[in-house]
Amino acid sequence: MATGTDEPTLTVDELAARAGVTVRTVRFYSTRGLLPPPVIGPRRVGHYGPDHLSRLALIEELQQQGMTLAAIERYLEQLPPDLSAHDLAIHRALVASWAPDKTEDFSRAGLERRAGRALSEADVERLAAMGVLVRPEEDGGTYRVDLGLLRLGVELLDVPIAHETILAARTVLLEHTRSAAQEMTRLFRDEVWNPYREREGDPEHVAAMKSLSAHMQPIVVQALVTAFQRSLKEELRAAFTAE
Repeated sequence: MATGTDEPTLTVDELAARAGVTVRTVRFYSTRGLLPPPVIGPRRVGHYGPDHLSRLALIEELQQQGMTLAAIERYLEQLPPDLSAHDLAIHRALVASWAPDKTEDFSRAGLERRAGRALSEADVERLAAMGVLVRPEEDGGTYRVDLGLLRLGVELLDVPIAHETILAARTVLLEHTRSAAQEMTRLFRDEVWNPYREREGDPEHVAAMKSLSAHMQPIVVQALVTAFQRSLKEELRAAFTAE
């Protein structure tokens, strides 16, 4: 079972359940070289860790975007070999930036299998407060789960930060990302879209606009993530150096 550390502690069954795939899929990806080999423990049992889980999530996301296994292999080969689970999660977020929100209904047992751990009532309440899931309206009903947020929410359950602080951070992020989205939309409308409408008869300009539309959101998301990471690092360094 997972212990909350970065050590490879998941069996292949636990890894598959937590990633929402079958054991057969995990083994297939391993034979194709898409997943690194497990750490072999006592009794020759393979154990998997956060890196395997994050890589599985990235592979599944790439498949949902329509990439073939051969294309996924080439994509993964281009990534640095020492990427952490955190780095892989960022790659997945960037790949998924154009994907629609995906929710799925689970029974309580199914929710725990997908989460990869038992969930107390307090855990479920925290996940609901973070917007990860919606509780059933009646006993025995299903939980509506945001699959894009589930892994993050489960990880936050073990973070030694007060629940109120996590919710406050969520509010800050939502407010500022909404503001950034509004400003980017205004900029795109005023500087790109409106001039385009004045030149709709130009075939080359129409083709350029279609190309821009296809690439705009991933580019903006990557720029936003990079800028936020750098700003956060600078602010944390300044805050804790000053003390």
